Amino acid sequence: MKLVYVFDAYCGLSHGFSAPLREVVARHPELPVEVVSGGLFTGGRRVPIREIGHVQGANAQIAEQTGARFGEPYQELIADGSFVMDSEAAARGVAALRRMAPERTAELATDLQTAFYVDGLSLSDPATYRKLAAAAGLDAEAVVTAFEAPESRAEAAADFRRSAELGVTGFPTLLAVVGERVAPLAHGRATADEIDRRLAGLS
Repeated sequence: MKLVYVFDAYCGLSHGFSAPLREVVARHPELPVEVVSGGLFTGGRRVPIREIGHVQGANAQIAEQTGARFGEPYQELIADGSFVMDSEAAARGVAALRRMAPERTAELATDLQTAFYVDGLSLSDPATYRKLAAAAGLDAEAVVTAFEAPESRAEAAADFRRSAELGVTGFPTLLAVVGERVAPLAHGRATADEIDRRLAGLS
């Protein structure tokens, strides 16, 4: 069995799911975790935040339901309204981090969301990955080089295809893969205990 976590780094619900995900991964070190980036803000959906409209209200609800924190620098970014969330760039970042530390991808994916939702850092900026890599004890320059490499663009596209092939229609989605069987464990919101009960039912 392995876990497959499909998320988007620019998805507030995915940010809210960071704590349960980390807890599940900590409880089950025996389970490999595949992290797949979704394409929430790609193509024509890459627009200034002010054009999305519901962000602040949705974030308040996510914070209330999950306890997730939305930092002051991020709040300032939202208030300005001109920032454009680019999920393709974020997926390239996930691909670069995954290449450098595949066994830590779930942890690093949540760190990436903290960089945006707490620290207000752009996930299109190489400096964000330099800072995150250094904090995680990774080779910062190697991560930035990987982020900017054409291979990461190809990996991001492959992630988007993988998400679609898995039938994922919203983020975050946590799946268990047992042989040929794919079983949903969480969609949108779930506690680590709820996920554990669903995992136990698959044993």
